[in-house]
Amino acid sequence: MPFLLCLKKNKSPVPLGRSIFQKHTSPIQQNYQALLESCLKNKCLFIDDNFPAHISSIGTGALLKKLPRNLQWKRPHALHKNPVFYAANRKQLDLCQGLVENCWFLAALEALTFHQDILAAVVPQNQSFERKYAGIFHFRFWHFGKWVDVVVDDLLPVNEVGELVFVSSVYKNVFWGALLEKAYAKLYGSYEDLQIGQVSEALVDFTGGVNTRIKLAEAPPDLWDILTRATYSRSLMGCQTHLGVYFPSLSLPCIQTTKVLKNGLVAGHAYTVTGIRKVTCQYGPENLVRLRNPWGKIEWRGDWSDSSYKWELLSPKEKILLRKKKEDGEFWMSLRDFKIHFVDLMICKLTPDLMSQEDGKKWMYSLKSGRWVKGSTAGGSLGFCNGNFWMNPQYWLNVLPVEDSKKSLNSCNVVISLMQKHSSKHRNRAPHLFIGFLLYKNTFLLSFFPEQYQESNRKLPPAFFTRHQPVNKHQVFLDEREVTHDFHLEPSIYVIVPSTLEPQQESEFILRVFSRKHVLREMGGNTSFILSKEIVDRYEGKIWEDFFTKHFEQVKLKFSSISQNPEINAVQLQKILNNISWRNFQSFRLNFSLDSCQSILALLDLNATGTLSIQEFRVLWKRLLFYLEVFQKRDTSRSGKLDLVELHAAVQETGISLSNEVCNLMAIRYGDPDLQISFESFVCFMLRVEIMGEAFRNLTQDGKGIYLRESEWMMMTLYS
Repeated sequence: MPFLLCLKKNKSPVPLGRSIFQKHTSPIQQNYQALLESCLKNKCLFIDDNFPAHISSIGTGALLKKLPRNLQWKRPHALHKNPVFYAANRKQLDLCQGLVENCWFLAALEALTFHQDILAAVVPQNQSFERKYAGIFHFRFWHFGKWVDVVVDDLLPVNEVGELVFVSSVYKNVFWGALLEKAYAKLYGSYEDLQIGQVSEALVDFTGGVNTRIKLAEAPPDLWDILTRATYSRSLMGCQTHLGVYFPSLSLPCIQTTKVLKNGLVAGHAYTVTGIRKVTCQYGPENLVRLRNPWGKIEWRGDWSDSSYKWELLSPKEKILLRKKKEDGEFWMSLRDFKIHFVDLMICKLTPDLMSQEDGKKWMYSLKSGRWVKGSTAGGSLGFCNGNFWMNPQYWLNVLPVEDSKKSLNSCNVVISLMQKHSSKHRNRAPHLFIGFLLYKNTFLLSFFPEQYQESNRKLPPAFFTRHQPVNKHQVFLDEREVTHDFHLEPSIYVIVPSTLEPQQESEFILRVFSRKHVLREMGGNTSFILSKEIVDRYEGKIWEDFFTKHFEQVKLKFSSISQNPEINAVQLQKILNNISWRNFQSFRLNFSLDSCQSILALLDLNATGTLSIQEFRVLWKRLLFYLEVFQKRDTSRSGKLDLVELHAAVQETGISLSNEVCNLMAIRYGDPDLQISFESFVCFMLRVEIMGEAFRNLTQDGKGIYLRESEWMMMTLYS
């Protein structure tokens, strides 16, 4: 059986001579609410004895050599007169990497900040340094199949002048990033255990989602479409540069051991994908990717960098709203350069439909824990030809057709994920084993075994595996925490066999299966079926499929003979918006006027064509859903309109900070004679505020003011 070994940097050796199976060490469970109430009652600040403010929590290796001479542990109140846990109104990425070489962790964390509801699940927002403050905070991580709550005190390591030595914020009074890093370090043993890792690991730990890895040297032809769907859905994306002379790997040491190349990129470094944009140049369209260096500095110097001449090829408005002349680590580059200079693109999705060709958004999710034990279930891979492959755990999978799928019933999208658990409390004390799995179709089982054999749920015998080929003939074994594969399978019965590369290697693992509809059970053991859960992405429900297919695709067909990139004008936009079956608005009919649609189009149409592209429309749709949620929450009277008080609350809910004077002025501009704001007006109001705010942040050099040429001023005031 052919396999591919992915080489990694040398790590600490696995302890030899194990005589008994070492189970994964579960994190210590502490009751945050009980500890908080106890501290408040006793009027004391929490001290976490399970992860003390001591050098032992930092580690025992190379990281200690980089620490300042007089390391101290201090609480945020001792570091700033007005500490803030989380600033919702901060629109830009504000975290910077410290002495821990964990660019992989920061790249994933920054991707998380683009989805406030997912971030809120990891970082509970009802925490502060004022109300009910007791020096205790908590965070939630998806840890090998379960969401765990990790409690920490707020004693943070600082140097002698009071600067954080690990993760910090560009806003010196914001501490959520530093505290979250401390909780993550506690979960995995120490700060030093975060030194080496993979973007994909942190993305899954923050979401419990499923990863898709794209090798950019072998990128599919529809890479831009994949990026577009990922950007405008609830996906988190990270990527990695080439390691230069080293063998490519996603286990990334940073800062001290990496090299800044002449083009401004850092070799062997993790970056966050923060956005995409198709721009219209004088010579035609160009696809751009926006990235951020977790260091918060050192940027790409090639085409479409901050100082590139390419920006002069765009319209003034497009240039103002996209270009940002700041050394903040964030930059644009062309898709072509992205594929050349980066190795892997990692996309983490809450539902695995990113690569699916099926319609519909409901997925089933099954999880089963297992283990490879010496002399029992640690059979190793088929490639070792030792006859013990059949000893590995085996799982019976029945893939069922979905009646509501508009695609062929003969092809079902199935994602299978195998994740190994480390036995040590410290994640980097023992290297990962090479793991993988084989998938066999039941067509052979039906002809090879009598019916009574199948009903007994016994494991398949050695003879079966010597006579039949798996569905994934060229299995890749990787020394990574998780191996994931995407399959398009006919509805049938299959058998999954997870294994280590070499026989007699012990570890615990979890097996996850995602599909539209399936049944999973273990063979040879407990005959009960594994319970499955339904997962639905509420931001990508049937409403999007219905109106996008019905309306935008009609435009696409109408103009297919003219252009491969259909666009809609204000009249077509009005027709689409007024024909949507808006959820929560069944009691009355929304009515977007042509004037409102022209205003929306003018705000989002960056290249001044007078139309919206599919990409620009996706931006609008994502904002509409968010605005609708905020509007419904603040429209307490259910009148379909917001008064001034409700408008102030709604704006604050979006994370934007506006003065009372500006809010009142906008109510006069967009409201009715009674200063009541309809949903249509709220949309125009919020789009204008967000876009003008973005323009200011891109143009300002000092955060206080901007300088515009007359043509730029006219473009921003008249056209928007």
